[in-house]
Amino acid sequence: MAAVQQNLVSLCCYSLPTGRSRMSLTEPCAFCEIVSGQIDATLVGADQHTIAFLDLRQFHAGHVLVIPREHVSDIRDASDELAAAILVTVARVARAVAAVFPTDGLSVWHSAGLGANQEVPHLHFHVHPRYIGDDLLRVYPSAPSYPERFVLEKWGERLRAAIDLPVSPAT
Repeated sequence: MAAVQQNLVSLCCYSLPTGRSRMSLTEPCAFCEIVSGQIDATLVGADQHTIAFLDLRQFHAGHVLVIPREHVSDIRDASDELAAAILVTVARVARAVAAVFPTDGLSVWHSAGLGANQEVPHLHFHVHPRYIGDDLLRVYPSAPSYPERFVLEKWGERLRAAIDLPVSPAT
């Protein structure tokens, strides 16, 4: 196993054979291999639908990944039931991370697609301990715009037409 690991390069936090810069649907999925036990991971929790394990990259101690057991590329492909199960596990992991690694806060994030720098095309959420001033995960690289209310309303109208959830006015 050690010889195999020496011939591997890191992609996100799990390894693929040398020469693979990105995973594709035709290559083995590192996270599916963790689910099946082919790749070692430090598990912190598991249920029927999800598993949670420590990321090999620890900017701050306690960085955990939560993934579905089923291979789903990203949140856009997850069923409502699977998405709900994942967020239940994310919430449980967030409480555990906060209890074991007290910090100033937590970030929970998921990157969907290459434009969002998703490194492993298997749905995963990061639960990452944070400290004030750590400069990890800056939300905006520069000051964001503030569209006029009518522009926001037009965007909202388009989104409401595309979503399959009823929306009630804010109270």
